[in-house]
Amino acid sequence: MESTGSPALSIALAVLAVLLALTGFGVYQAFGPPSKQLTDPFDDHED
Repeated sequence: MESTGSPALSIALAVLAVLLALTGFGVYQAFGPPSKQLTDPFDDHED
């Protein structure tokens, strides 16, 4: 069985999928339930 797709297209789609996954994970960490554990370093060092 021969693949008719271009290898470059497969690599580009894989890179795009990884970037979207990392972006989604970052947004989840920043605004989802794990964000409750984050602290603001500027509030910690008020003068």
